[in-house]
Amino acid sequence: MKRLTALLTAALISAGAVLTTSVTAQAANCRSGYFCVWTHANFDGMKIEHSGDDHWWEGNMNNQDSSWANHGVSGPGVKDHVKVYDGRELTGKVTLCLAPGQEVGYNQGANDKGGSHTWTARC
Repeated sequence: MKRLTALLTAALISAGAVLTTSVTAQAANCRSGYFCVWTHANFDGMKIEHSGDDHWWEGNMNNQDSSWANHGVSGPGVKDHVKVYDGRELTGKVTLCLAPGQEVGYNQGANDKGGSHTWTARC
């Protein structure tokens, strides 16, 4: 019985370590309640953070986006999805739409095409 308990304890500890490592390795550095955009893939390079809409991505971020993270907060009636548009002032097509908690390290179809974004209720 002691051996079985020891084996189960070791298995649970090992599983916890694996889960913790994999979640940490993939998590983007983006504050809770924010939408973040990076100029390079895998959450690297210059970063901008927004807690609200931005209809005009400035200078070095316009058409330079390569990874994205939506750390928005969800709740009843809360706009918690983020739509990225290929033009400024929310014009052009939606290049990417992220659900709450979604992180995208790279997307070839959306890469270097963002110019503005808005928070919305759904994709």
